[in-house]
Amino acid sequence: MRSGAKVENFGCRLNAWESEVIRNHTAAPAFARMVVVNTCAVTAEAERQARQLIRKTRRQNPHAQIVVTGCAAQIDPQSWQGMDEVDAVLGNHEKLGAENWQALAAHNSGDLPSHIGDIMQVREVAPHLLSGFDHKARAFLQIQQGCDHRCSFCIIPYGRGVSRSVSLADTIAQIEMLVANGVQEVVLTGVDISSWGYDLGDGVRLGQLVKAILGAVPDLPRLRLSSLDPADIDADLRDAFGGEERLMPHAHLSIQHGDGLMLKRMKRRHSPDDVKDLVEDLRARRADIVFGGDIIAGFPTETDEAHQRSLDFIESLNISWLHIFPFSPRNGTPAARMPQVSGAVIRKRAGEFRQLGAALAQRQLDAMVGCADEVVLESGGIAHTRQFAKVVLAAGEARLTAGARYRVRILRADDQFLHAEALL
Repeated sequence: MRSGAKVENFGCRLNAWESEVIRNHTAAPAFARMVVVNTCAVTAEAERQARQLIRKTRRQNPHAQIVVTGCAAQIDPQSWQGMDEVDAVLGNHEKLGAENWQALAAHNSGDLPSHIGDIMQVREVAPHLLSGFDHKARAFLQIQQGCDHRCSFCIIPYGRGVSRSVSLADTIAQIEMLVANGVQEVVLTGVDISSWGYDLGDGVRLGQLVKAILGAVPDLPRLRLSSLDPADIDADLRDAFGGEERLMPHAHLSIQHGDGLMLKRMKRRHSPDDVKDLVEDLRARRADIVFGGDIIAGFPTETDEAHQRSLDFIESLNISWLHIFPFSPRNGTPAARMPQVSGAVIRKRAGEFRQLGAALAQRQLDAMVGCADEVVLESGGIAHTRQFAKVVLAAGEARLTAGARYRVRILRADDQFLHAEALL
């Protein structure tokens, strides 16, 4: 029997980081019967998968203590408490408190105490120093929580609360600990990291945080950023992309659509021209930078023409790594009350975007063949280049150590990975 709880994670990198905090809180033998499901509320499909896992867990382990937490649980706790298989529900703020997990462990019966507070009243975010990250070479680090924006399609602010930032000092202290424990790459993550610092009241923004980290932790080999809001990229961050070699040449942008009217109906704060100007500016500063992007297909009122403009826009910018989200109405959001596109059309448009995404990714992978690059070797022999391309090392590289960095030569590309040999 395992010594602590089993934690099942759904959703974003921030959830992955929080799941690691939960693992630390539930590592003792007292939690051995506990299964924690950290849910996501971005799409109905994410919730469906979580419920499916909960039912499967109960069938396979009738005596497990099943605890549900995460965004879906915070937004609609009653629906999760109403599942026969669920023993307790914890809110998004409460799941990070060790005392709440200890209270659950103290109850041996199926009648576990649930605890879901008002997330909109939370005004602070704890740093939760971690010595490592699930024995991996890459570590996600929360620097920010919540969101002050109200995009018409998004329910997440109601699961995460208002925007709040981890202090610069606490962020640096955490990174120093991670590096001391062998982490080769730190990924700064949050709900809306582009808004980092606004609530701290000292005028320091994300770009200054990035520069401060790289200056204060010279032994950190690689720093990467999670999703960025194109409307809020400060001048220091643009400068850091151009001048800081240890800041990875990879920017994932929350683009969502390539049509101006659709962006307005989404209540996004950027236009297609804003995205175009940002991409061109960062490419001028850093020739090897590669972009990713989030895209919603089939947003309410989207016409065939608007969809085609979005396809054409993304292709024109050569966005290499696309995350495609078929629109999923979330109860309580303005978009759920708008005229909906049919499910069949949404699936068709999402499929067209996935086809485009595969072609753009292949274009990027093919361009890297024959080049030398640096990777961080992860478990299972998979690695990531500085531009976040996935790499498989050639057979016979078993002598390499997971968690270490290597210079490699890219030998070939297939439809998913680069294949490379280590330059030892």
